[in-house]
Amino acid sequence: MQALPGFRDFLPSDCAARNYIFAKWREVARRYGFVEWEGPVLEPTELYKKKSGDEIVGQLFNFTDKGQREVALRPELTPSLARVVAAHEREFKKPLKWFSIGQFFRYEKQQRGRLREHFQLNCDIVGETALAADIELVSLCIDIVRAFGFTERDFVVRISDREFWTDFLRSQEIASERWDEILQTIDKLGREPREKTSEKLGQLAEPVLRILSKGGKSEKLDRLVDGLRACGLANFVDVDVRIVRGLAYYTGIVFEVFDRAGKFRAIAGGGRYDNLIEQLSDGSASQPALGFAMGDVVLGELIGETATAGEAMEKATAVEQKINIYIVIAKEERRADALGQIQQLRDRGYRVDYPLTPGKVARQFQTAEDLGASIALLYGDEWPQVKVKTLATREETLVANEELLAHLQAHLSL
Repeated sequence: MQALPGFRDFLPSDCAARNYIFAKWREVARRYGFVEWEGPVLEPTELYKKKSGDEIVGQLFNFTDKGQREVALRPELTPSLARVVAAHEREFKKPLKWFSIGQFFRYEKQQRGRLREHFQLNCDIVGETALAADIELVSLCIDIVRAFGFTERDFVVRISDREFWTDFLRSQEIASERWDEILQTIDKLGREPREKTSEKLGQLAEPVLRILSKGGKSEKLDRLVDGLRACGLANFVDVDVRIVRGLAYYTGIVFEVFDRAGKFRAIAGGGRYDNLIEQLSDGSASQPALGFAMGDVVLGELIGETATAGEAMEKATAVEQKINIYIVIAKEERRADALGQIQQLRDRGYRVDYPLTPGKVARQFQTAEDLGASIALLYGDEWPQVKVKTLATREETLVANEELLAHLQAHLSL
């Protein structure tokens, strides 16, 4: 038996790497004043239909539950956030700065950087229309990627503004019903043959391609870059009006994060979605909002293929898997004494392991080495003294049983 296609087993080293990513995500988000929340993994299928239409169902793991409800494993978090904010908007002072780390599911073709399940960081600001919120969100996204050791030479945030394009479409007298279709075509530029793009755009092909060749200008994006420059982060961003994000609910500034070498899919992406909360609450709540998501799959691949970032993660995960102390029981009659002190050590936060069954002393010391212990404590003929062995230097010290905790506190840091 194997895991289902697109799903992963996380062995201890994989879990350590995943926890390393999660810890960085939490650390930086909290540094920006974001607080953690979470929604359910299972939601009504209708929630996603209201946001994206019936076509989203083809990408869902959806089914009828035992209560005859149509439900789906969540493919993203934004609809859940909108539902929660609509239900509780009066309970919190605005703006909300929330983040979440959770697992998401999409039934789609597997390819590099995209599986059928993944873990994802979501960061959202709700209740603020000022451009300062967009600057704050992009700054947070940049700093999260920087936290893994990446610099402006390694990644870039490509920023754009959907209003730039909607203003253009309005000037061309294009019916609003066609806007989403045209924006999605622009979003796929570079991923589809130019001829196919031109065919889809029709009479708009020439002006659109002319805009893209000149780069496009937006006063709002200039102010965004100026704000990031004040933060010392302007070198991490490029204005690129080809970025429009495929999802129809985006309303303003949007952005995506890519590795500079162009080897991977987008590391993160997001933008402003000022109308979604009102749409999903049937008009009962209206709050401006913006957010981004960053998945663990592409980020993990980028870390693994970047020497400095990979070494940092390897070092951190190696430390996480090591224990502090291994108990060597040389005499079985000392096991009860050892167990009493093991509990005391664990109560003080030390990571402690010991042999569950009798074994040769040499083998126990080898186990201590294999588990990465800093110190081995030997319970044997020396009792009521304990032999303390520093495994790195092989130095041994006899310490009275009642003085052991103080000795370890002075010589062993957590």
